[in-house]
Formats: sequence, structure tokens, C-alpha cells
Amino acid sequence: MTSEHEEKKPAFDSEAASSLVKDLRDAFGTGKTRSYEWRASQLRSLLKMLNEREKDIIEALRSDLSKPVLEAYVTEVVMLKSSCEFTLKGLKRWMMPEKVKTTITTFPSSAEIVPEPFGVVLVISAWNYPFMLSIDPVIGAIAAGNAVVLKPSEIAPASSSLLAKLFGEYLDSSAVKVVEGAVPEASALLEQKWDKIFYTGNGKVGRIVLAAAAKHLTPVALELGGKCPVIVDSDINLTVAARRIIGGKWALNNGQACIAADHIITTKDFAPKLIDALKLELEKFFGKDPLISEDLSRIVSSNHFARLTKLLDDDKVSGKIVHGGRRNKDSLKISPTILLDVPEDSLIMNEEIFGPLLPIVTVGNIEESFSVINSREKPLAAYLFTNNKTLKGKFVRNVSAGGLLINDIGMHVRTLS
Repeated sequence: MTSEHEEKKPAFDSEAASSLVKDLRDAFGTGKTRSYEWRASQLRSLLKMLNEREKDIIEALRSDLSKPVLEAYVTEVVMLKSSCEFTLKGLKRWMMPEKVKTTITTFPSSAEIVPEPFGVVLVISAWNYPFMLSIDPVIGAIAAGNAVVLKPSEIAPASSSLLAKLFGEYLDSSAVKVVEGAVPEASALLEQKWDKIFYTGNGKVGRIVLAAAAKHLTPVALELGGKCPVIVDSDINLTVAARRIIGGKWALNNGQACIAADHIITTKDFAPKLIDALKLELEKFFGKDPLISEDLSRIVSSNHFARLTKLLDDDKVSGKIVHGGRRNKDSLKISPTILLDVPEDSLIMNEEIFGPLLPIVTVGNIEESFSVINSREKPLAAYLFTNNKTLKGKFVRNVSAGGLLINDIGMHVRTLS
């Protein structure tokens, strides 16, 4: 209960957002963010922050998602350190003007492309990788010489609070700011005129962001998810494939990752062998009772737990569970779950799962999987397990996705980072 002597924290409304943007425009207007020295100093400060506060970051991830220490370190801390180091290494070169040829009609002129910052940018990040998906776009924004506002996800409150604290301690607070909050705060920010918006999350909110940006003709980068399919051919090392599928589903934040395996497509004849292999390897990964495993992240919130429960309890799929399906509402944990031959019109096949449920769809011939994938919205990633060279070529030629990967899941992100 708040005492009458305590000062209430002022609401972050449209007026506060407008004032914030004005302050940032003033800071950007001084020209300091354009200098190599400022950009490099901020990036070095971020790297220092990641090194000095690694333990705090891992503890926040444990609080929000029960992320295993190794997973938190590899998928968030290490990737961000790598991103900082890579950016610092290339920054001076990226800032240099690029000479371009002129034509005889403009002789003896010269021309060059000069990179310049957008100005004041907004980053709205997601809860599933709350540090990596917050800091990585901020690294890009700073490297390009922008002033930036980060709006972390309120669904990961420990991470959001720590980001606000650490940014205040390590970065130039006149040009890099954090705004915490939920829908009201995000809405107040989106009412403002930005020079660029970067949003990570789902398509529903992505449409809201895009509509708000359109009023000011603000350019937007949307990093959205999708139903990432995994085609599994019979011509594989079954044990290796099963382990990599588990690593790219349940060991990726318990399926709460935009590049995680959403569903498997394989032949009807091969499906039983694949299921047996997955069951065997799952026990090696998470033990006989995954609900008490320290190596399995929990579902982020009761709302997301209820959403996943609804997918499982759908009459069309409740009888299709061949492994798992156990859940603990108190700990917000759902065991790794495999479903076989779920109907195309079921809820689970018509929205991004973003959790530990893995449907298996069967086809008569493995090449039929290409048309199954292409009949749906383009996925963020598509995967194929095979040793058949011809099938690999057909997969690359016929399947369109944000990224394609053969014989593993999620590793292409490490290549791009």
C-alpha cells in the first residue's frame, strides 16, 4: 500500500513519450552520436556490461523463464558478446564513404555513397530471449550513429528491470534510453514520430506497429515468427537427427523461440521409428520426469500456459498425443509432447505453437512435404534432415523461407550473428 508521503511514479503517457523523443532529438542534433568515438565507446561499454554483469543476466533469465544456465549463457550472453566484438571490428570500415563510378556525361565529377544514421529510433523487443533480442538491435542502432529507445517486454519483468538498470549504469543516458511498461507505454511510444522502428514479436502486434508507423511514413523492420517445419527423410542417422531435433525444439527455451521446430513432416512408414528415437533421446536429455528437470525452461506466463493447454485440449488433437502431454500449472511447466497425424484444421496447425508441443504430419512421399509447406504462410525457417543429395537440391529450389538449414535446427542463426 502506498503511503501518502510516497511520491507516485508519473505515468508514461503520450506527453511523456513526446518529451522523451524531443530530448533524444536534441541529443542527436548535437552530432555526438555520429562520431566513431561515441559509437565505439558505447559498444565497448555494452561489452563491459556483458562481461561484468553476466551472473545478473543469467539470474534474471532464470527468474523469468527458468532458463538453464548453459542455455542462457550460449544463446544470450555469448551471442551478444560476439555481436559487440564483430561490430567493433567492422565499425570504422562500415562508416567510410563508398566511392562509385560516374558517367562520361558528368566528367570530371566524382561521387560516393555516404552512410548516415536514421536519427531517433525505437526498438520494441520480445520476452523469449529478452537480452539478446533487446540488445542486439540496439547494437546495430548505436553502430549506425542513432539515438535509441528500447522498450523491453513486460512479460519478462526481471529481465526488463535489469536492462533498464544496466543501460542507465553503462550507457550514455542522454542518447540511449529504456522505457519499461506494457501496452499503455508501448502505445504512447508508437504515437510518436520515429525515424526507424525495429519490432520483434508476433504478427498480431506487428500489424499494430506497422499501422502506427504508417501515419508518419516511418520505415519498420519486423522480425516475426511462423510455423517452422522440419522435413525428416528416412535416409538419415536416426539417433543424430533425433538429438538435433530435440536440441532445436525443447532445448531452445522449451520451444519458445521463433526459429524452433514447430512441426515435423515425414512419411507414414517412417514416423513410428522417428517417434521411438525421439522418446529414447528425450529421456536422456530431460530424465524420466521432465517436469522437474533443471534443463527444461518453463512457460513464460500463466496466459501462455493456458494458450498451450487449449491447443492440447482441442478435441481434434487430444487423442493424438503419443508422448508427453503432462503439465504442472503451479510451475508453469509442460513436458515435451509429441502428437501424430493431427488434422490440418486443428488449432495447433493454424497458429504458431511457441512451446513444447511437436505435431508430426505424415505424407505418402517425402517430396509431398514441399507443397504442404508452400500452401501455408512463408515460415521464418525451414529444415530438412536427409543424406540424399537430390532431395537437398529440390528442397533449396522449391521451399521458400526466411532461412533454410539441412541436417540441423537453428544453427544458421549462429552463422549470421
